[in-house]
Amino acid sequence: MKKLLALLIAMVMVFGLVACGGGKEDTSKESEAEEVADDTTEEVADDSAEEDADEPADEPAEGGKTYKIGVTIYQYSDNFMTLYRNELEKYFGELGEADGNTYEVEFQDGKNDQNTQNDQLNNFIAQKKDLIIANLVETTGADQFLKDAQEANIPVVLINREPKEISTMEIWPGKTTYVGVDARQSGIYQGEIIADTPNKGDINGDGVVNYIMIMGDAGNVDAEQRTEFSVKTLEKSIKTEILGEAQRGNWDQTKGQEITANALTQYGDQVEVVFSNNDGMAMGAMQAIEGAGRVVNEDIYLVGVDALPEVVEAIGEGKFTGTVLNDHFNQSHTAAEIAVKLLNGEDVEPYYWHDYVKVTKAEDSELSRKDWRAESIEEYQARLAEYED
Repeated sequence: MKKLLALLIAMVMVFGLVACGGGKEDTSKESEAEEVADDTTEEVADDSAEEDADEPADEPAEGGKTYKIGVTIYQYSDNFMTLYRNELEKYFGELGEADGNTYEVEFQDGKNDQNTQNDQLNNFIAQKKDLIIANLVETTGADQFLKDAQEANIPVVLINREPKEISTMEIWPGKTTYVGVDARQSGIYQGEIIADTPNKGDINGDGVVNYIMIMGDAGNVDAEQRTEFSVKTLEKSIKTEILGEAQRGNWDQTKGQEITANALTQYGDQVEVVFSNNDGMAMGAMQAIEGAGRVVNEDIYLVGVDALPEVVEAIGEGKFTGTVLNDHFNQSHTAAEIAVKLLNGEDVEPYYWHDYVKVTKAEDSELSRKDWRAESIEEYQARLAEYED
């Protein structure tokens, strides 16, 4: 429902201010109206215009610095990364207003092609950017890029796509960090959402949940872990069986619709649950489900990840079983704030995390989060061990 969507957005904004300092008050300028309280409004406006006429509007405050930041996003067409990218750009502007510096941020679309993104990263290094933020197409290629950045003395903030090998984050300690969420948690929450339905996802009551799995791209850590832990979690409550094999939707809505439509044609009423690694593909699945005359939450269940606004609204309307909030707001703010620390010459921790949040139509579905920082590789490994129990 619309109220649920409003709650989601409001809570994300509130926690963003608390967790990431987004509520900083700008006290650098006092109102000219106070200085000329006895003048008319028109006179104040005229005086202000004369005083400001010779001053450039966009110049940083006295003593401020200009930093050049290169940002490459794995693919602009990704719904979630669009929200992330827009918020990141906006927040750098807010930080600049607060600290008097200018952050010139250049964004590039990796177009989901590693060769294209490699060219972008190499160009950022050749241009001697002060810092690089990278949402990598293929995290397996992070090592060489980080070595090149280290040689050029350009600190790096990796976002959204976690390097598969922990050793990657040991290449340049203090000057390389990852900001994101733990994909295991999102998979666990997907499994719990289905397990919390009245029949645990078992529509036909035979004691087995038959499901299809729509995955992201090959080799992606989030895709692998969401796939594994969603099913592993559900299996703690009931037996499961996959229909066919997990299909690669590559985070694309059209592919999600195609995969689901094919599965519904092939397996019909046997399909009881559709797991999707993200909301984009899940929206495609929702279209296929409706096209096949099936009804979500009556004869089939559907879960995704990201809590895109349109999906949250669909949950309120009963067209979606649930999703998991992938908090672009707090993540992008943390990425920008950590970037500023690095630009100021500070060392940072190897990992900065935010929690996922379950979003369902249930009355007790809350939006709450906490973030934590891994101060060492050992601490990070200990966290991962929690999910293996």
